[in-house]
Amino acid sequence: MFLVLAVALALVALCSGGSGQRKSSAPRLVVEVSESHCGRGWSRPEPGVRTFDLHNTSDGAAEVYLEDPGTHAVYGEVEGIGPGTTRQLTVRVGKGTYAFMCVPDDADAVTGPTVRVTTGQRGPGAAPVTEHDLIPPALTYQKWVGGGLSAAVRLSARLREAIDRGDLAAARSAWLPAHLRYERLGAAYNAFGDADGKINGTDAGLPGGVHDPGFTGFHRIEYGLWHGESASGLRAPAAALVKALTGLRDSWAQSRMDPAQLGLRAHEILENTVQFELTGRTDYGSGSNLATARANLDGTLEVLSRLRPLLTTRYADLPGLDRELTQAGHTLDGFRHDGRWTPLDQLTRAQRERTDSVLGGLVERLASVSTLCDPRRTV
Repeated sequence: MFLVLAVALALVALCSGGSGQRKSSAPRLVVEVSESHCGRGWSRPEPGVRTFDLHNTSDGAAEVYLEDPGTHAVYGEVEGIGPGTTRQLTVRVGKGTYAFMCVPDDADAVTGPTVRVTTGQRGPGAAPVTEHDLIPPALTYQKWVGGGLSAAVRLSARLREAIDRGDLAAARSAWLPAHLRYERLGAAYNAFGDADGKINGTDAGLPGGVHDPGFTGFHRIEYGLWHGESASGLRAPAAALVKALTGLRDSWAQSRMDPAQLGLRAHEILENTVQFELTGRTDYGSGSNLATARANLDGTLEVLSRLRPLLTTRYADLPGLDRELTQAGHTLDGFRHDGRWTPLDQLTRAQRERTDSVLGGLVERLASVSTLCDPRRTV
């Protein structure tokens, strides 16, 4: 699907064509996208909200940035403009210089002519992030994940020990801390590969459902602990969980997270939380979805702490994001009483709606973090 990315919520970017899409009432200008005539068509640089019809006249797909050619701050971008197609970009332009940069899929970037707007106030731009910029935060985050895996192994070993000695009450108490420690590592899941399915998979798509041999890990043990399964039946799944976690921990030093994915993961952690935890789709009896949501929020904060040096100079409303993160934490913490978390099915309608609203709004804000930290080709 064609995507238009907005910069730090400061730009209004619209898809063109197709039924049901929003239309812009802003004046529209046809701008050429090609290696030989990038940016041709913007000949009347007036201030205000301007909608550009970006028409790709080349024989390959391209992405386009509207930038300040002096500072390279990006004011708008469009990805995936196919050959012979047109896509819309709507931006508020004001006093300053602009140029379109056309970035073909298989060729060097080309910068079009500089356009000067002499009056008006333009929206904030953001300097492009390169993959090189993301390497230091990715390395520090990966080191932190290694420590988290070690803690998850220790806590899961306690869970296994309780099951081995037949103390299922102690096992139920040990299950949640171990699971939450793993859940806080959300931005690394893509780098965990098949191990994540063994450690934290669900029964979705398994022919035998919760009784399928392929149903393993934390949720398999959760199901057994809260559905009357005997300790003897849970010993093998508990041993397998510790083995999978230990193997992942031991191999983690040789793994390499993709730095380009760090910003995307900051968004996807809570996106998945809204999709799976707030709907109860991952509840196998413990009623701990809200505790998991809080762990996911903690994991998001860990990623953002590594990205903050990049966001400080690029995200105009970073204080607003911080306020919403704090609000989300307070909202979730309100469901913990004397060490116990309220199950989803015990929330009032007002509580559920507020939780959905707070976390849903935060997910929308974090989409801008993903956009700002998406590495861009500059040559």
